[in-house]
Amino acid sequence: MRWIVGLGNPGPAYERTRHNAGFMVVDELARRWNADLRPNARCRALLGEARVGGVRVALLKPQTFMNLSGEAVRAFMVYFKADLGDAIIVYDDMDTEVGRIRLRLKGGPGGHKGIESIIRHTGTETFNRIRLGISRPPQGVDAADYVLSPFAKGEWEAVDRMIAEACDAAEFALTHPFEETMAKFNRKSA
Repeated sequence: MRWIVGLGNPGPAYERTRHNAGFMVVDELARRWNADLRPNARCRALLGEARVGGVRVALLKPQTFMNLSGEAVRAFMVYFKADLGDAIIVYDDMDTEVGRIRLRLKGGPGGHKGIESIIRHTGTETFNRIRLGISRPPQGVDAADYVLSPFAKGEWEAVDRMIAEACDAAEFALTHPFEETMAKFNRKSA
């Protein structure tokens, strides 16, 4: 089974914030694939399932809040005997410009608390990632406040394109090696 994890914070107060870009991608994949996301207490997440091109895919939105995302990822791995190598983690990235995506196979957390939690709970920095550009905060704006703020009205066209492109990349990665997916979508987003 393949699985796609979008990182974010639960609850309506966070719905359209920069830190919830990963949730937005999973929501769009669920819409595309007609998958219902339902609470799963064992995984501490909203969980949905679809069959895409013959591939069984789970969609996961941790409900642990961003800084504890690794708890939900680890719980999913244990409960479903899932391999982290079959996962794609989708999350916001301040080092990438709004509207762009960057795919990576491994690396440190780069200050992202959700990724830091996943690394801590899985014991590895090697996992497939789709990073969603949210840009750096303007000078004088606290990073924590910035990521918990909504995208600006003028950014939404680029954000919608970015979400669609991330969904396309995730779908492509289901039937192609992640290195090939990186080559195709990193070049496209450059």
